[in-house]
Amino acid sequence: MRLLSIFFPLLFMLSSLFAQKDTGYQLPPQALQDLVNAPQTPSVYTNSTGDWLVLMQRPGFISIEELAQPELRLAGLRINPRTNGASRSTTYVGLTFRSVLSDTEKMVEGLPEDALIQNVRWSPDGQNLAFTIQKVAGIELWVADVKTGSAHKLTEPIINDALYGTPYVWLPDSKKLIYKSVLADRGPAPEQPLAPNGPIIQEANGTEAPVRTYQDLLQNAHDEALFMYYSTSQLHLVQVDNKHSTAYGEPGIYDDFYPSPDGQYVFTSSIQQPFSYIVPMYRFPLKAAVRDLDGNIIQTIADLPLADNIPKGFDATTVGPRGFQWREDHPSTLVWVEAQDGGDPARESEIRDQIFYLPAPFTGEKIAGITTSLRFRGIDWGNDELAIVREYSRKTRKMLTSTFVPGDPASKTVLFDLSSEDRYGNPGYFATHTNEFGREVLLMDKSGKKLYLEGTGASPEGNRPFVREFSLKTRKSKELWRSQAPYYENSIQLLDIKKGLILTRRESPTEPPNYFLRDLKKGTLTALTQIAHPYKELKGIQKQVVTYQRKDGLELSGNLYLPEGYTAEDGPLPTFMWAYPREFKSAKAASQRQGSPYSFVRLSWGSAVPFVTQGYAVFDGFSMPIIGEGDAEPNDGFREQLVMNAEAAVNKLADMGVTDRNRVAVGGHSYGAFMTANLLAHSNLFAAGIARSGAYNRTLTPFGFQAEPRTYWEAPEIYYNMSPFMHADKINEPLLMTHGEADNNSGTFPIQSKRLFAAIKGMGGTARLVMLPHESHGYRAKESILHMFWEMNRFLDTHVKNRTLASESEQKVGEGEK
Repeated sequence: MRLLSIFFPLLFMLSSLFAQKDTGYQLPPQALQDLVNAPQTPSVYTNSTGDWLVLMQRPGFISIEELAQPELRLAGLRINPRTNGASRSTTYVGLTFRSVLSDTEKMVEGLPEDALIQNVRWSPDGQNLAFTIQKVAGIELWVADVKTGSAHKLTEPIINDALYGTPYVWLPDSKKLIYKSVLADRGPAPEQPLAPNGPIIQEANGTEAPVRTYQDLLQNAHDEALFMYYSTSQLHLVQVDNKHSTAYGEPGIYDDFYPSPDGQYVFTSSIQQPFSYIVPMYRFPLKAAVRDLDGNIIQTIADLPLADNIPKGFDATTVGPRGFQWREDHPSTLVWVEAQDGGDPARESEIRDQIFYLPAPFTGEKIAGITTSLRFRGIDWGNDELAIVREYSRKTRKMLTSTFVPGDPASKTVLFDLSSEDRYGNPGYFATHTNEFGREVLLMDKSGKKLYLEGTGASPEGNRPFVREFSLKTRKSKELWRSQAPYYENSIQLLDIKKGLILTRRESPTEPPNYFLRDLKKGTLTALTQIAHPYKELKGIQKQVVTYQRKDGLELSGNLYLPEGYTAEDGPLPTFMWAYPREFKSAKAASQRQGSPYSFVRLSWGSAVPFVTQGYAVFDGFSMPIIGEGDAEPNDGFREQLVMNAEAAVNKLADMGVTDRNRVAVGGHSYGAFMTANLLAHSNLFAAGIARSGAYNRTLTPFGFQAEPRTYWEAPEIYYNMSPFMHADKINEPLLMTHGEADNNSGTFPIQSKRLFAAIKGMGGTARLVMLPHESHGYRAKESILHMFWEMNRFLDTHVKNRTLASESEQKVGEGEK
């Protein structure tokens, strides 16, 4: 008894020592609170004719109570069972129409109080705006009229928005919509049985089936029943003017449905059984069909099996028809693509994909179209004489853009043969306009010999967006307009290229983005919006683009932010550096600048810039290229290049006199968190690190990760050497880790952070792990974001700003590789 009386108090003391700390949600300094609470910049969406735009007011961050609503995680989906919609979707709280060609502005009236607006879509004629409104127990479909500015409800809260995509579609006449509803007679949701019917069994039959580490997959028969219950819907055809609605077709799990350009047919694809426990719903069996306006199937186009055995590789794809679309310049011709190499990028093949056509009435044989030597990436339709096809190889980064005559399989002619990594050489994308069917087709002059290009205009001076006229005959471009300093301005829509009217969005480091009507012929600029600066705390900060070289001569750059009023006489500052690694096959491409010195300082929950208000120099988005030229893969030199990049950045800032190299922290989110843990393990450059929602043990993602094409069994040394978990004993600088408990990102399971924390703790290191309830890969609740900033600020102040050099070993910080 004496022994027990001593043992139990000791046990209680030990359990208390290792217990979790319940601090509650904390608030950071006021300046950081103000930035989080700043008004959100409205989103802007133009109609097809370019004469109206709608300003969509965004709410602030939601509360943790809202985020904590019930959520089902099924087949790669996250569903709110109360609404039968997505549990984590973008919402708006107000709509305002703004004329592009006049001063007319109308706030949309008739909306319910505290409306949560989603799925906003203009009608093809640009005169009506459809959207859904999320209610407590369901989702309604609404339409607003541009002429009157008034909105009216089309349905009760019956819309099924559980799957990806918009739960309704406009018909080309702009008078009717097809929408998905929950089944009226489906009854209550299936209940979890107290005891299972039997074990859960999966089987491998000897066929290779490499799949990535997906989350939120089906787990058992009850999950299958829930997936069926919430995803099954009934299509309806509704008249916009009188709300008259009729059932369209039979119930099903419709993942896609869209009408032909002439509105006489509707393509539908629906998910079939059997389901899978190892891949998400978009790889489930699929039935593709064409229906008439009464909902009757007039032709089944494909009955595709479960796609759980796709070959490995980034350019791998399924066998059989895929990528269904309507030919946008024809009344009713269905188009799709089929792999000619078995979907296997490792197989030698001169032809990867081929396009096929099937015109109405869809009873004949499919018509073979052009072939592609790389994997098909999309088509821009023009007319019977011209279309543009894009193809791409992930392995080589090769990108081809070609013209072709839709009716001639041998007519393909390459226009651009580029590397996807070559930002400077990117010619842009071809502009489109709305045709008689209300569909987007290539914008061309009357002769049909000239097209128009829009692009970001990457250059050594930074991004300078442009509009160019492109001659199909000479294959040369003529510049019509380009963004000029001291502004960053990009084209949103070519409203009337003949008159020289374009809609643009313009900003500067101190002026938030606003929309303008630019007249190229008159040289005038008319403001359409007056969005105010949302961040008064950042108005006085200093921003500059800093360029430098790493020790192998590669050119690098980053955005440096300095506190308001800072001068060189103030001496070096504690510094917070933030980055995200990028893989390249070319050193030349890796050294190209990105972004613009004239863009507005945007903030989000994931930004490091707010810490400039706390006395830190912030080096945001500094270059972190990982290069593998020729036969080498980028990750073959991952660790060495990671350290080289960081060392060059620290040295540059220290040489400029703005950074105290003994007080530098590094941080990143997702792959940036992976970078951070690796830098602490393999360098002495930093006093501390902040890693958010990362993956740290690559053996848990054995079939590839990020841009790594090899499996663990093909390159075990790469997986081992790149995993900071394997080198946790070398992480001897403090590390703050945050992770959403409901992370849905492939590979970044919350267990990744928990295991690295346990390893660091077990090896006697210094770490703090913060698991955010209900948060996914990106954080949404205001309480979570404010607390995250509190954690970061407290951590930085303790381990960086107020750091003291207590030992000789600590003074080695900043000396490079360990």
